[in-house]
Amino acid sequence: MLTPLRQTLSLLAVTGCALLLHQASGVQAQTPKAEVHVPSRPETITWGAFPIDKPAVATVTSGQTVRIDTLSHAGSTQDEAPAAFLAKYGVASNEILKDVLDFWAARPALRQPGAGGGHVLTGPIYVEGAEPGDMLEVQILDLQTRVPYGMNSTGPTGGVFRDDYPGAKEGDAPLDIPEGTRHLIRTGMVKGKHVAMLTDTVHVAMNPFMGIMAVAPKAPVMGDVGVRAAGLQGSGPPGVDYGGNMDFRALTTGATLYLPVNHSGARFYTGDPHGAQGDGEVSGNALEQSLTGVFRFVVHKGKTITAPRAENATHFIVMGIDLDLDRAMKLAVAEAVKFLVEEKKMTPAKALSLCSIAVDFHVAEAVDGRQVVAGKIPKSAFVN
Repeated sequence: MLTPLRQTLSLLAVTGCALLLHQASGVQAQTPKAEVHVPSRPETITWGAFPIDKPAVATVTSGQTVRIDTLSHAGSTQDEAPAAFLAKYGVASNEILKDVLDFWAARPALRQPGAGGGHVLTGPIYVEGAEPGDMLEVQILDLQTRVPYGMNSTGPTGGVFRDDYPGAKEGDAPLDIPEGTRHLIRTGMVKGKHVAMLTDTVHVAMNPFMGIMAVAPKAPVMGDVGVRAAGLQGSGPPGVDYGGNMDFRALTTGATLYLPVNHSGARFYTGDPHGAQGDGEVSGNALEQSLTGVFRFVVHKGKTITAPRAENATHFIVMGIDLDLDRAMKLAVAEAVKFLVEEKKMTPAKALSLCSIAVDFHVAEAVDGRQVVAGKIPKSAFVN
């Protein structure tokens, strides 16, 4: 387990500190009991956007732990009532969360002009002491599924096969898949392993994570990707100043995410819960499955970062986010060099050399308007 779990008390007293990307302790720590619980109820949910002025649904202090319930949009946001919709895929009524039913009934009141009908988000959570120019550390302490199933959709022209996808060319043939294909995928324990049962003979290891973890964006501008109403950033595309829909599967239990702070309290949102996903999320969605998570928030005063960063037991992680995948790659490399210069005191030349011989650059997701490339810097490269 990462040492943020053991260093939090000392971090709380630090102001103007450098970015602390902690080394693995090698000790399995107990997941702490959450001090605050935020349920996924109509009054705590935001649908399809990150409002910068919505009243906080909870207020916490730096260092507190929070249990946050989230809902998948799959089975929750369609026009058909959840029980009737999910019954077609073999889901019994007693397997549907009451939160889903109550959200679905409250949809008209939750719609925001320009927000679209996408992700169901829980938040915002106000973190006391967080101010613009600070950095918010989000420790992911625990993630659990709330129902024993998830959904994945595939179509002949969805995901990376969209007609307007940047890599599309005239004459590309669609896949031989019926329009509107949805897969209800059961999850559970098989031979001691938590798996998603795609078929009787194909089981995928579960890796629960939140597709969206975000702070309130700085200043959404009409015309930017995902902005359809003045000052309101839609939840579809990720962004360098707020994180959001990064769909990065490494941000699971034991990982830590670092986000820039743009507004007082940071105003944290999470949702788009996933049971499993491959890098890229190529069909346009993952195993969409409701989760509950336990997080700890730590404010780093005066520490400014220019894009989301993360870490897990084995790697420091930087991100490049842009409309263009090639540009996102370049930005990810630049962020890696910046991190190595600032935090590891390397020269730019040596930092770039390390990036080329040891850092893996992954396409975290490539289907949400902006592309995300993650650079994974191995902690094992640093001998001290």
